[in-house]
Amino acid sequence: MPAVEASSYELAFHVLPTIAEGEVETVFQGVKDMITKNGGNIISEEAPARFDLAYEIIKYLEGRNRKFSSAYFGWVRFEITPTEVDAIGEVMEADNQFLRHLLTKLTKVEMENPFFFHEALEDDKQIETVDVDEALAADKEKTAKEEPEADKKEVKEEEEVKEDKA
Repeated sequence: MPAVEASSYELAFHVLPTIAEGEVETVFQGVKDMITKNGGNIISEEAPARFDLAYEIIKYLEGRNRKFSSAYFGWVRFEITPTEVDAIGEVMEADNQFLRHLLTKLTKVEMENPFFFHEALEDDKQIETVDVDEALAADKEKTAKEEPEADKKEVKEEEEVKEDKA
């Protein structure tokens, strides 16, 4: 039987916001330990940090449905044989410290170019707020100035023809 070559995977996850901030690092270390215990080799990672979710997620915990609007998000990229990867998914599914998780197989290009989510969020915070009405008015003025007089005459003539036909 030929040796099975290791494949690259990413495990992205949301840790419940009810976990104390000081304990999130312990949960993250537990994820990494579980991967290495199952024969995985960790390549890169992004430690979980708290952020607001785009929408509320409902999870059944402690006998009732609970709504969460924030979570700690992190990910780990690793190499492991395909036969061992199912065990990681099963452990994540059984652990009630996680709101959600996603285990995906990566291409070589994806593995070489990780996306650091929390850095991207920091870059987005530098966006300025724009008043939509003011921006539209400015665009109309700019368009009117750039439009040559001949084009304005053509448009006016076309409108007159339409009125005459009506």
